[in-house]
Amino acid sequence: MPDQTVRCRKVMRNPLLRRKQMVVDILHPGEGIMKHSAITQALKSAFRVQDEKTIFLFNFKTAFGGGSSSGFALIYDNQADAIKFEPKYRLFRAGLATKDESKPGRKKKKDDKGVKRKTWGTGRRARLHKQKKAEAA
Repeated sequence: MPDQTVRCRKVMRNPLLRRKQMVVDILHPGEGIMKHSAITQALKSAFRVQDEKTIFLFNFKTAFGGGSSSGFALIYDNQADAIKFEPKYRLFRAGLATKDESKPGRKKKKDDKGVKRKTWGTGRRARLHKQKKAEAA
């Protein structure tokens, strides 16, 4: 673990999205890549961040032959900005958002669309009538 080093380059402040963004290089000769939690802790101490939920790491790739990896890091000013600007899938990973289970899934929507296309005329009206009855109950 002491042989692993975290370096940041291309550090820039993005005032429109209220964050710092950077490329993170990790040197880990003869070892696997560091865990994201360890990288987050290193960035937290380097940039004096209070809340580690505002640090987002992604797109880490190990160089051919190993020994070094690089990826991206975003450090938001506060959690509200992170929730506002980050894509949903990264918020799910960070635990800042939860999936809405009440919505039907992609497969269900596509199946319903196929059934709807196949029924015509009075069959379609009957299907809509059944659907409305089910929703009311």
